[in-house]
Amino acid sequence: MSPSINHTNSERGYIIPIGGAEEKLHDPKILDRFVEICGGADARIAIIPTASELEDTGRNYEKLFRKLGIRHARVLPLLTREDCQSSEALDYIDAATGVFMTGGNQLRLSTTLGGTPVAQRIRRRNAEGMHVAGTSAGAAFMPEHMIAGGNEGSTPSPDMVTLAPGLGLTNSFIIDQHFRQRDRLGRLLTALAYNPFAVGIGLDEDTAAFIRPGDNLEVVGSGGITIIDPSELSYSSMDRARSGDPVSLIGVKLHIMVEGGRFEIDSREAFAE
Repeated sequence: MSPSINHTNSERGYIIPIGGAEEKLHDPKILDRFVEICGGADARIAIIPTASELEDTGRNYEKLFRKLGIRHARVLPLLTREDCQSSEALDYIDAATGVFMTGGNQLRLSTTLGGTPVAQRIRRRNAEGMHVAGTSAGAAFMPEHMIAGGNEGSTPSPDMVTLAPGLGLTNSFIIDQHFRQRDRLGRLLTALAYNPFAVGIGLDEDTAAFIRPGDNLEVVGSGGITIIDPSELSYSSMDRARSGDPVSLIGVKLHIMVEGGRFEIDSREAFAE
């Protein structure tokens, strides 16, 4: 699934995956930056808490965004696929300057939103300039190929990751979250080894990738982002590895970037600041 085509003269919106556990009270720089690019006090934020099983998740973010100065922040209670056909929800997304997807279980997002009018509308509106952020499960759901689950560990193995179709806002990246905290290097490497086309983004907690139009990425937050670039992969044993076997990958580039760091997808270059 490729990103929606932009049929207007406007620039595509940002895609902002967050590694989870973002700071919400003392110095919420990630959420502050999201609010800023969405229009500040004039922003209109649609909050999608579908991934969460907690009833108050959406309302808590609604209160948080209002505390950050936004007058128009609204929870869209998309609990079923039928809800994702609601004209009220679609109208609000049409008027929104930003969408925020909460954490939880990314399969709840993909099975509920996938292929629905709401998913199609988010893709189209992002192409037209609306910004889309997601934390934890909401981050994993953003790209064409979604990491649905997997095992911890640093060495890739054929059965270490489960992939599923994602929202399709980008086909340039595969995204994993809670990266350093949950030792997820191996499963992101496994996902990339299946088809070394995309670039891997491993997001630490309280860390976000602000991906500008053109797939240029900037790091914001207190942790780091691991960038895995398989474009120069010269050898992989994935095709002959059996279940549980370690996989050899030679020629993979890995970058660790902290706040202010940048990565350009076209040139595959990383910059410290």
